[in-house]
Amino acid sequence: MRLQIHFVILLSLFLPSTYVMAQDVSEERESPVDSLYREDQFYIGVTYNLLGSRPDAVNLRGLSGGVHLGYLRDMPINKRRNVAIAIGAGLAFDSYGQNLFIGEDENENTIFRVLDAENVDFDRNRFSTFVVEAPIEFRWRTSTPSSYKFWRIHAGFRVGYTYFYKATFKQPGNTVGQTDIPEFEPLRLAATLSFGYNTFNFYAQYHINPFFKDAETSEGDAVELRGIKVGLIFYIL
Repeated sequence: MRLQIHFVILLSLFLPSTYVMAQDVSEERESPVDSLYREDQFYIGVTYNLLGSRPDAVNLRGLSGGVHLGYLRDMPINKRRNVAIAIGAGLAFDSYGQNLFIGEDENENTIFRVLDAENVDFDRNRFSTFVVEAPIEFRWRTSTPSSYKFWRIHAGFRVGYTYFYKATFKQPGNTVGQTDIPEFEPLRLAATLSFGYNTFNFYAQYHINPFFKDAETSEGDAVELRGIKVGLIFYIL
């Protein structure tokens, strides 16, 4: 239930801004050409989430996806203003469905155990995160002061902090929720790339640091899971 509440909060923060942005864009297009224009942008992205650096027996299973949104401040660095640096702030929700159980024993030590689908019957095993993040981008585009449709390539870096996370395991008659995992690393570092035309753009993100540090499965394999996100990102001027 708490995850759904966080998701609703994310959307409620974004939707009112979208309405205001639509009004601003309409007014801007009717105004004289601005030779000192910037591509300040709100963004919202949807992704399919993968896991890199998995132990051999760990596989994706069930829902794995994410939503991220925020605002970027554009700062052109050349006279033509088609090359820029952008910094901003945003929020991201991500969920990873897989077969690595995360729990704890009677001594409150964390358990990382690979679930064998043939021997363990379960409905859901998911790891979810909510992150506040600061994106930084190097931008190239074919924009002009009078054109609102153009090609773009954005390469960047994101620094984030995980303010809430949860590992959820559910099977008939048993539900386990873990929100205190000592091995979890709340600082998130990621490289990003987006490219496309006008509003619709391809998006990819790779987590440089793993979710867990000094963690091992019950079989002795290192748990160095890294998030990989691919999907679409929509920019709104």
